[in-house]
Amino acid sequence: MEFFGYVASVFVGIILGLLGGGGSILSIPILVYLFTIEPVHASAYSLFLVGATSLTGAISKYKEHLVNLKTGILFGIPSIIAIFCTRKWILPAIPDTLFTYGDFIMTKRVLMLGLFAILMIPASIPLIRGRNSFVSDNQKFRVFLVIVEGSLIGFLTGLVGAGGGFLIVPALVFLTGLPFKTAVGTSLFIISINSLLGFTGDLLNYKMDWPFLLTITALAIVGIFIGNLLSDRISSGKLRKGFGWMTLLMGCFILVREFFW
Repeated sequence: MEFFGYVASVFVGIILGLLGGGGSILSIPILVYLFTIEPVHASAYSLFLVGATSLTGAISKYKEHLVNLKTGILFGIPSIIAIFCTRKWILPAIPDTLFTYGDFIMTKRVLMLGLFAILMIPASIPLIRGRNSFVSDNQKFRVFLVIVEGSLIGFLTGLVGAGGGFLIVPALVFLTGLPFKTAVGTSLFIISINSLLGFTGDLLNYKMDWPFLLTITALAIVGIFIGNLLSDRISSGKLRKGFGWMTLLMGCFILVREFFW
């Protein structure tokens, strides 16, 4: 299973390169189910993996003038504050067992993976419908909504270890008026600073397996270069739809696995 985990790590980068997000949709299940890592540590590893990979992609997009730094920083500041506080104080404060109802026990693991799966299901819908990009007639920069959205995404990122790219890209298009391709590049920049700075909160709380973490990160970075090449040279419509179905099925699998098995 570990072999498949290493191979799948490459696809984390490919998805980030193609879509500007979605890497954590793969990385969390890979770490939990293929590498059998406990969810809290898996979410920490996911932050580093997705953050480092996204940074590599953001640098590439910046060279193509597809990153709006001003927007990324404004969106990223409330996200960074929210994710750091969540990883440093809120997540460690959640008890291992929240409550019991009959034979059902709500644990921290079930909460984290259940919330993650619930986020995956709506994220799959626009991909399945074949919506390759988002288009908005709005040209106004809605500062207040950007701050609110950034804080919310930061909290969710901190709680489940997901980069939130599937939420950031449409938010940038509809709340700031950025073109889709620029929103994808800016999303990678936001995900990288969110995830890596959020990961610093985990460094203060947990011990990291650095050889393992750097290995899967290197594989994902290889994947993002492949994804960037594919995004420039081939139509990714079918891949997006296939990834959407995979996301939907994986979300349903996690819900069934954690709540009913």
